[in-house]
Amino acid sequence: MVSRVHPPNTAPFAVATLGIALFAAMDAVMKGLSLAIGAYNAVFWRMLIGLVLSSFLYFVARAPRPSAEAMRFHIIRGLVGAVMALTFFWGIARMPLAEAVALTFVAPLMSLYLAAVLLGEPVGRRAILASLIGFAGVLVIIGARVGTPGDRDIWGAASVLTSATLYAYNIVLMRQQALVAKPIEIAFYQYLVIGGVLGLGAPFIAILPASEHWPNLAFAAALALVSLMLLAWSYARAEAHRLAAVEYTALIWAALFGLVIFGEELAASTLVGATLIVAGCTLAARTPAHPAPAAEAAP
Repeated sequence: MVSRVHPPNTAPFAVATLGIALFAAMDAVMKGLSLAIGAYNAVFWRMLIGLVLSSFLYFVARAPRPSAEAMRFHIIRGLVGAVMALTFFWGIARMPLAEAVALTFVAPLMSLYLAAVLLGEPVGRRAILASLIGFAGVLVIIGARVGTPGDRDIWGAASVLTSATLYAYNIVLMRQQALVAKPIEIAFYQYLVIGGVLGLGAPFIAILPASEHWPNLAFAAALALVSLMLLAWSYARAEAHRLAAVEYTALIWAALFGLVIFGEELAASTLVGATLIVAGCTLAARTPAHPAPAAEAAP
């Protein structure tokens, strides 16, 4: 009897690639909005629109009331997400989009150590070597900015790295949260808590965007929501470690959008640094303690 070889299912990879592309497009739209109305207002109003969209899905699905444990994770992750989003979009307004996305790739490496502290997962020699390789990549990207006129990009890079550090913690939170809540519930409460946190500053720093910015705000919110749904569909149908390489296509999309929309050229130092960071993440992916990598630091 001749056994038949079934071709691999490429649908999850194609859908995940589309999801990453839409996330990168959202980053580009948000960069333009951050330059026009400021990072706070871009994030605040996009979150409110996202809350409306996710509320519709949440109540249509008739999701059950979250448990006390789930609410605790919703609140913690929302608090982290608010600062994470602000620092990311403030940073990308001050440096090339491709460089910013490349720096966010260090989040999975940072999460190795946070997982060790918070979840008791071991960190072996391979993970330590991976983090050193990734850190070298960060130094290459940051080092290229030292000595250039002005310090705008340096502060932008510092802000993006702050966001990446918070996202490393967010990765650990996602693993804990996914055990006690469904995706629709998680998305709804993430928007609700982040919107509430950012709303505290609304009386002092929020401004009503001009009519010309609302289409882009709605577009960014829709891109983020659709991207999350596409990635959730993909990760439900293929192992995380198999989809890891797809996550890093974000650099390609970021470089493309940065060039076409903002006229940003891709520097050689960004390619070298990103290669080292991705190599470190790939090495870390071989360790049992490695969580699924994610290219986006923004919710």
